[in-house]
Amino acid sequence: MKRIQRAAGAVVGSAVGDALGGPFEFGPQGALSVRFPAPGAGGEMCGGGGWDRGEATDDTQMAVLVAESLLERGGLDLPDIFARFQRWAASDPKDIGLQTEDVLTNGMPWGLAAAIHSQFNQRAAGNGSLMRASASAVHFAAAGQEATMDAARRIAALTHGDRAAWEGTAIFHELIRVTLEDTDPLTALPDILALVHPEHRGRYSTVLAADWHPDQATEFNGAVWSCLGSAVWSLRNSTSFEDAIRAAIDLGGDTDTVAAVTGGLAGAYYGLDAIPAHWTQPLHVPLPGFDGRVLHLADLLHLAHRLAG
Repeated sequence: MKRIQRAAGAVVGSAVGDALGGPFEFGPQGALSVRFPAPGAGGEMCGGGGWDRGEATDDTQMAVLVAESLLERGGLDLPDIFARFQRWAASDPKDIGLQTEDVLTNGMPWGLAAAIHSQFNQRAAGNGSLMRASASAVHFAAAGQEATMDAARRIAALTHGDRAAWEGTAIFHELIRVTLEDTDPLTALPDILALVHPEHRGRYSTVLAADWHPDQATEFNGAVWSCLGSAVWSLRNSTSFEDAIRAAIDLGGDTDTVAAVTGGLAGAYYGLDAIPAHWTQPLHVPLPGFDGRVLHLADLLHLAHRLAG
């Protein structure tokens, strides 16, 4: 498979998972399959819960902001990414994570806001940095293992002061990188885990193990560990992009983000052509705070090609 097919699959797949999962957020397990029991029949991109049919949530909106900063600034410009996040947060988006909102609106400078939030709240290991990482993972993949994991940690730290969030995002970046190189990401996991900070390696080793099941999670899947573990579990226990996304959403809970992370992995693994057209056709990504812009499939494909450039 051509590298660009995998890269575009990661970007579009993440957005598709996000838009599919949004209407089922905080719902019960199995809700997607109860409503749409026949895989391949279509209709799953249904909207609801405040979301229009095919509308991507904050997960993809923030991923696009990261992508456009990387492309327009010619590389990693952390203050610029943070400023774009702030502009977006100030525009009253339909959804924004509580932690992310506090960091972006607490008035502190970009290099301190997340650390201060973490210091005062003691809980900053949400999945909000992981959810937006598909575009940056594609962009930095060509730079190699060390560079992509370092970039992931630095972008994550803009909004998440807990190193656990940095490490989870770094693992995701590296999973995408090896997949773009035609390496099976699941077989690469042991080598990737060896690169995780020692204080966090054990917990990630647990949730990424072949015999781990999301029912064994010790925290809600809005946390970075169980979110990433659930996404990898969904990929491991599927035979197609559609199977992986359905499995992720049927876990319930933070369905948009678990499905967005799963979609990034499965999109890279199975490729763009494996994503059902009836899911990509209605896909759109509003960008609150950016002059009413709305991205559609063609825009995301163009973005993916530039990121993978």
